[in-house]
Amino acid sequence: MSDQQPSSKSLPTRLRDAAAAVRRSAARRPVPWIAGGLAGVLVLGSGGAVAVAAATMPSRPAAAPTVDASASSAPATPRASRTPSATPTPDARAVPADPAGPSALRTCTIDSAASAAGLGDFEGFVMDAATGETLFSRKGTEAAQTGSVMKTLTSATALAVLGGDHRIPTTVTKEADGTIALVGHGDATLSAGNGTVYPGAPTLAQLAQQVKAALGDAPVTTIVADDSYWDDADAWDPTWPETERTIGYQPRVTALMVDGDRANPAAATSPRSTDPVGRAGAAFRTALAAAGVVGAGNAQVVHRATTSSDTIASVSSQPVSTLIGQMIPNSDNTLAEMLARVSSRESGAGGSAASLTGVYQRALAGYGLDPAGIVIRDGSGESASNAVSPAFVAHLMVQVAAGAKGLGVLAESLPVAGVSGTLSSRFTGANAVARGKVHAKTGWIDSANTLGGYIDAADGTRLTFAFYAIGSSRAAALPALDAVTAATYSCGGSLTSS
Repeated sequence: MSDQQPSSKSLPTRLRDAAAAVRRSAARRPVPWIAGGLAGVLVLGSGGAVAVAAATMPSRPAAAPTVDASASSAPATPRASRTPSATPTPDARAVPADPAGPSALRTCTIDSAASAAGLGDFEGFVMDAATGETLFSRKGTEAAQTGSVMKTLTSATALAVLGGDHRIPTTVTKEADGTIALVGHGDATLSAGNGTVYPGAPTLAQLAQQVKAALGDAPVTTIVADDSYWDDADAWDPTWPETERTIGYQPRVTALMVDGDRANPAAATSPRSTDPVGRAGAAFRTALAAAGVVGAGNAQVVHRATTSSDTIASVSSQPVSTLIGQMIPNSDNTLAEMLARVSSRESGAGGSAASLTGVYQRALAGYGLDPAGIVIRDGSGESASNAVSPAFVAHLMVQVAAGAKGLGVLAESLPVAGVSGTLSSRFTGANAVARGKVHAKTGWIDSANTLGGYIDAADGTRLTFAFYAIGSSRAAALPALDAVTAATYSCGGSLTSS
């Protein structure tokens, strides 16, 4: 028989009865049932939140076991081995290997000085020579006329192509039948001996004495004046005002001349002729006669290339480094044109004015500069058609100030504000604060006044710069250029463009 007692009602029947009782109770007392239901929801919700949190919280890593070194000699009790899981470690925050230090805040401005009416259509560029950082630029990358600031590019080109030790020769060759030739190679300092603006220049008398020694009593009936070292068809640039020659700033650019073709060889500014080659031939005839060369006083002078390579006399200029030192301080146009043409000729470009852009670009690229876009019409900066940006000049001046690749010769030759050269009488009044601290080449043509070089600023920063005042009068431009340069000196490394 079975021990289980049968129930009087089945389980489904009992559940239905209980549910009916709950409904009857809720109908009689609804409020307690509603409150109880809400409480239940809250309890269940809290429990769910706790469960979710527990499920999502990372488990605390177990502490690494401590090894007791004193028990290591006892044989370990064999136990089932298991591979321990690696203890997770948080990712370390990345730290720069060499965190950059704070940059100095640049707050000094030259905007007021750079907006002076005297600057005309102003272009300017300033950079920190040590860091290469651009501190100021106003149309700084726009190529424009340079004036005589061009002579800094000419010097750098000559030093790159010729070298500071190069000397420019003038020779005499002997042809047949009493003919000798005076052959020029671009030395405009060759002197007739009646004074010179080029101390140490070679003279016609030195050549004449060598000719006398070579010829003895043989007569001279013809003197050839040979300037064929480069073609003189472009001896005068059509963009140069003719007054530059008649007043005495610029000669016709020929490979043979004497005393820079000056009417007064001892005066830097002296009228020049229309025939420097013929003038040189005539002066040589006088020197030959004075040296006792038979027949020289009555010899005819002809202009052509020599037919002989038999050299009987030769003199040489001062080294290129010395010529740069004579050219830059007082802005000698004659030497600038000669150095430009000789650089072209010696580099294999022929010596023409048309070749200069390419010659300069190749030479200046050797200093680590990018000369793309520069236009060189002449070596002196006389032409308004020259085009070089202030930024390019400032970058060149970084190399000049550092004396890179022989450019120390140029750095030493730059005029100094209030001290030397074409800056000796400038930087007065409030601008005198920068006297002795600005080393720069001046520039002046009818349409522009310019200044480019380097500044040892008030805070010790070395700055390089170029400022162009285009279209304003010289009387207005010079003090305005001095003022913006002095303001740059005062700002130093704190200079900013805005």
